[in-house]
Amino acid sequence: MSATPLPPLPLGSEACVPFTASARYPDPAVEVLDPAFAALRLYSATVEQLATGLRWAEGPVWFGDGRYLLVSDIPNHRILRWDETSGVTSVFRQPSGQANGLARDAQGRLLACEHLGRRVTRTEYDGTITVLADRFEGHRLNSPNDIVCQRDGTVWFTDPPFGIGGWWEGEPAVPEVAQGVYRIDPRDGRVEQVLDDLAGPNGLAFAPDETVLYVVESRAQPSRRIWAYDLGTDGRLSNKRLHIDADGAGALDGIAVDAQGNVWCGFGSDGRAGASSEELDGVRVFGLDGRPIGHVHLPERCANLCFGGTHRNRLFMAASHSLYALFVNVQGA
Repeated sequence: MSATPLPPLPLGSEACVPFTASARYPDPAVEVLDPAFAALRLYSATVEQLATGLRWAEGPVWFGDGRYLLVSDIPNHRILRWDETSGVTSVFRQPSGQANGLARDAQGRLLACEHLGRRVTRTEYDGTITVLADRFEGHRLNSPNDIVCQRDGTVWFTDPPFGIGGWWEGEPAVPEVAQGVYRIDPRDGRVEQVLDDLAGPNGLAFAPDETVLYVVESRAQPSRRIWAYDLGTDGRLSNKRLHIDADGAGALDGIAVDAQGNVWCGFGSDGRAGASSEELDGVRVFGLDGRPIGHVHLPERCANLCFGGTHRNRLFMAASHSLYALFVNVQGA
């Protein structure tokens, strides 16, 4: 069944983005940069636009037990739900606390990074909301951005100041803590800051065996970077090393890791000299050694992504005003 786009937003808001799926295989929007990517591309799969009319799409998360996807629309103060069985997009929650990153915990409950409340929340089975973190050492967090959960229930999130920089994704405020990366202990709920030396910590994801944590430094100079850290059984991070460098022109955002360990990254132009937005907008795929091996071109800059679908081989991409999807020949980790 074909997807039903969202209706246009009210006058004065962002417009819907026109999109026509490729009529030929292979889809030229799925570009092979290295032979290693050829095995990950499905010859007879094309990029699809599932919904449009959002102001700023972010933080998608797949609910396989309900066959639906949730995605944040931060400035519109809502979380949307796209249903796989009907193709219909509806409002899941509004107001949403201007939620950004979304994830599921080890019990399947929704985790959300909320800019407006500057907090991380969990939605219980009965719909009530529990605050997991809103302060560190007595000081308010900045604006929790992205979030992941380990198999043992440990929750990790990034906390840059993006949501307190103006009225668009939150409310203006003066930072009270250093921007950083945090972990929440599943046993006692203790919130611990594990990194405080990154400029704009953003997307984060684990390697398939959870022995490595990848973190995007989205305000690094002269170019955006992804760092890799070894994760010990005690929850300590060590052996910081540069895994991916955007080489000046590209902007790195949310990330997801596939079952083979490749990193799929929301990508686009950072506005500086170099490649045009048309060349960079979409998803850049990096191999195990950090080399770019593939690119999924979209008509909009992609902020975040996740794997989902029946076999976890459908890539969902939250890109500016729209939600896109592509079947690939690899499963999410």
